[in-house]
Amino acid sequence: MDSDLGQFRVTWIVSIPKDHPRYKSLMVREQLAEAVEKGLVNPTGLISHGRGEAFDYLMGERTLPPSLEAEKVAAAYLLRAKRPLVCVNGNAAALDAKNLIKLSESIPAPLEINIFHRTEERMELLISYMESQGCKEVLGRVPEERIPGLNHDRALCSKTLYDCDTILVPIEDGDRAEALVRMGKVVISIDINPISRTSKTATVPISDELTRALENIIRFIDELRGDEKEIDRVISSYDSDRNRKELLKEISSYLESSC
Repeated sequence: MDSDLGQFRVTWIVSIPKDHPRYKSLMVREQLAEAVEKGLVNPTGLISHGRGEAFDYLMGERTLPPSLEAEKVAAAYLLRAKRPLVCVNGNAAALDAKNLIKLSESIPAPLEINIFHRTEERMELLISYMESQGCKEVLGRVPEERIPGLNHDRALCSKTLYDCDTILVPIEDGDRAEALVRMGKVVISIDINPISRTSKTATVPISDELTRALENIIRFIDELRGDEKEIDRVISSYDSDRNRKELLKEISSYLESSC
């Protein structure tokens, strides 16, 4: 990055008052822009984030009750899993590496990097970044298997991913989510867009901002741990189609009340 541009960005960030109504949003945007400059996030990831942020506006930038239910169900499935896995892409790592690591440790479950725009250099950057944030072991450096039905580098994965029974995929692509479901896996997605292909495909689609979702799942894991009867009840009472329809009703009600 040009030194003058870098100084401009530092000055701009410092100048953002903390009582600005969009303070958090502006800081996250700067965080992602910096991640692009470091090579962690592909530039197209900024477009993806903007689309998700738009849906967060429609939700009032809060966790809606159906999302909270889905987060509790996600925690139950992760606790029930025999071979759980947390899968991370560039945007997710840049947005909240700390909580992704905390979640993987709380389950516990391995953490693997998988990215759409894959190069060895970028994979190494992301793995090294997650390790610098405290992750003891990051999978994905050397692919050992391929996800069936994907003719793209997104199909490359570790044997751990190939064999897992439950996988959490924040900010996932729809075709890969579909492929993972076809493999018979419980797929838990965090995609703030409730009408995306990922949300329609996942076993447990969570439509919420990433940090809010991760913090809620971690809290529910602590609450549910060891209570097998409650874990069974939470899972058996959940219906993803019903949940998404309720979420869309909540969004519609919020929009009507905002007029």
